[in-house]
Amino acid sequence: MAGFDTIAIHAGQDPDPRTGAVAVPIYQTSTYKQDGVGGLREGYEYSRSANPTRNALEQAMAALEGGSRGLAFASGLAAEDAVFRTVCRPGDHVILPGDAYGGTFRLVAKVLANWGVEHTSVPLDDLDAVRAAVRPTTKVVWCETPTNPLLGIADIAALAGIAHDAGALLVVDNTFASPYLQQPIALGADVVVHSTTKYLGGHSDVVGGALVAADAELGERLGFHQNAMGAVAGPFDAWLVLRGIKTLGVRMDRHCANARRIVEFLGEHPAVDSVLYPGLPSHPGHEVAAKQMRDFGGMISFRLRGGEETALKVCGLTSVFTLGESLGGVESLIEHPGRMTHMSVAGSPLEVPNDLVRLSVGIENIEDLLDDLASALA
Repeated sequence: MAGFDTIAIHAGQDPDPRTGAVAVPIYQTSTYKQDGVGGLREGYEYSRSANPTRNALEQAMAALEGGSRGLAFASGLAAEDAVFRTVCRPGDHVILPGDAYGGTFRLVAKVLANWGVEHTSVPLDDLDAVRAAVRPTTKVVWCETPTNPLLGIADIAALAGIAHDAGALLVVDNTFASPYLQQPIALGADVVVHSTTKYLGGHSDVVGGALVAADAELGERLGFHQNAMGAVAGPFDAWLVLRGIKTLGVRMDRHCANARRIVEFLGEHPAVDSVLYPGLPSHPGHEVAAKQMRDFGGMISFRLRGGEETALKVCGLTSVFTLGESLGGVESLIEHPGRMTHMSVAGSPLEVPNDLVRLSVGIENIEDLLDDLASALA
């Protein structure tokens, strides 16, 4: 079997058979000429249903995650919505992480709740708590690992066993790890979710989402909802993600290497109360992360001794780290989750500490990143 970087460069992206173009062409079209009524060329009829550029991305995603079917969406939340609407019906129940991404929580608690879907939030590293939360109506165990923004780690294989014993699906949001660092389907997951905006795109220039289904039949069901609901990735967006995927492996190596240096620096800084990073031996999920991940990623969160006021000041004082939401790009970002990405969970059991700062470590020169943080923390 080919290595990851070879798959990332070639899966779905071999030279165009018509012209020999090495880069996948952008098929910026809404419709296709039919050879007589119903005479479709390679199944292409209308670009909501299928587009060659998007299909190339979907093939690449399936290959990277080791699944049977990949599907590309207009955003990560559009992909998540397709999962829930495919699997759940009014009266069904889902289990969410105790520190789920704020957008996922909002979708379930504020949108799907109006459709009659119930949820329970539990710490996924507590397997007994997960088992206790299972109901006869549980259809989905939703897993993030590492979690956003507290960098919690869940045992994917163990959660797959719990979900399958209950007749439910295990869905893993693999955005923080990327397919390069973690392969949830190989560990028993039924569906993998990505915000392709993040590490897969890698350049902060595209918004997108993706699903990869382990099972072909489930992939067909998800594909029906993708077409019926219509929140598909456009061809140019799909092309941008394809371009990003080609360098995913080398970028992730640099993200991880830079993160290790920054974790070491933060751990010794007097203004920092604690560092949340699964690569630290002191992290409660370190052993599980070491077992199921190639490396520990480029995301770091830390808490400041000075509380929320200090956290807000630090976020505004960096110059190489850009104050902004999102993550996974080549440039480093800093944010205050409580006031930014996770404001939607304020006042809920998923509320994050107000002294927390989150870093998306980019691939800049590490000495410049360390100097920038030292200056801000001073």
